[in-house]
Amino acid sequence: MLDKNGIAKRIAREVKDGMYVNLGIGIPTLVANYIPEGVNVVLQSENGILGMGPFPFEGQEDADLINAGKQTVTLLPGSSIFDSAMSFGMIRAQKVNLTILGAMEVSENGDIANWKIPGKMVKGMGGAMDLVASAKNIIVAMQHVNKAGESKLLPKCELPLTGIKCVKKIVTELAVLDILSEGGFRLLERAPGVSVEQIKNATAGKLIIEGEISEMVL
Repeated sequence: MLDKNGIAKRIAREVKDGMYVNLGIGIPTLVANYIPEGVNVVLQSENGILGMGPFPFEGQEDADLINAGKQTVTLLPGSSIFDSAMSFGMIRAQKVNLTILGAMEVSENGDIANWKIPGKMVKGMGGAMDLVASAKNIIVAMQHVNKAGESKLLPKCELPLTGIKCVKKIVTELAVLDILSEGGFRLLERAPGVSVEQIKNATAGKLIIEGEISEMVL
């Protein structure tokens, strides 16, 4: 199975040259560390940064440079800093080619729940509602099962929704899957050392398996 860095490394292979990419809070922020050499992308953070680089080395942090998750980041040559109103203007105008988000649950129809657990105090949905409504392409980085071993890939989300029918692809510690327009999780790749049977057992939603499933390359 993959750890969080492994999930981020696999998602980084989905990033193509010339893309503008928004990295959500959590596992998605790690993607900045694994952009393939020779691939030129512009990473956007919704708090007002365009041109983020990888995380800084210990001792080289600048407390004034943080991403939306309040982690210290680096800036690449040509980067810019601006207010959040301009940042969300970019997002709402669909200038972002790819959004990478974390999730608590994803349904087989592509619905996503990633902002609230009932009974727990939260400040609000934040920028996620704009990202799921405006993004051209959404990839979710998430754990396949929760701490109790229960599937987070469901027939229908049980938590409050962030967006409806918006997720295109999911990368978990077990697998890479895409979501079909007619519904269902189509298994594309399995993590190193993970069997198709393990993925079946960990997926509560409709799982579609076609042909031989290759092991993912990191």
